[in-house]
Amino acid sequence: SLLRSEASKPDYEVFKKALIGFFNLKAGNNIEKNILTIIDFSISSRLDRMWIIDMNKMEVVHISLVAHGRNSGEEFASSFSNSPSSYQSSLGFYLTGGTYIGQHGLSLCLDGVEPGINDKARERAIVMHGADYISRDFIRQYGRLGRSYGCPSIPMENHEKIINMLSGRSCIYINFPDDKYQSSSRMFTMETALV
Repeated sequence: SLLRSEASKPDYEVFKKALIGFFNLKAGNNIEKNILTIIDFSISSRLDRMWIIDMNKMEVVHISLVAHGRNSGEEFASSFSNSPSSYQSSLGFYLTGGTYIGQHGLSLCLDGVEPGINDKARERAIVMHGADYISRDFIRQYGRLGRSYGCPSIPMENHEKIINMLSGRSCIYINFPDDKYQSSSRMFTMETALV
């Protein structure tokens, strides 16, 4: 396909969905940084399942482990929620906001752009941050990745560089083959330039 990568790539169908949403958001002038991050929660948490794509070059520039919420599943995520205190991940499209220093160090604000699906991300303090429990060592010890309260947490290694790269209105797409999400999301029809 048109996407270049030194190592792995996201599944082609997932990439295609992410592209449609990305271009919808772009058409609505919502994206300021031409970066698309794809997180595929249909994949085991023991494997890399986050790809950062430089859309100017159509190239994967970073691949990593990423956590799902502790009530979304054990090794595999299977249930998702937009509700506060659910400790579940939310699917769909997000725009990144600014950064701040929180209890996990440098963290990235996320705005869910899909009503009823992920639009409570700010209210739920769903952010991207580094965490010690996102590591190969943790997987070796516990047989799966550590889990968050719903945040897409990433490894501590280079987390500040990654967070700064994504901040300032880039696009994140969190994928799962969830029928309810796929049929209710308005992001997959090319006619709608959303938001």
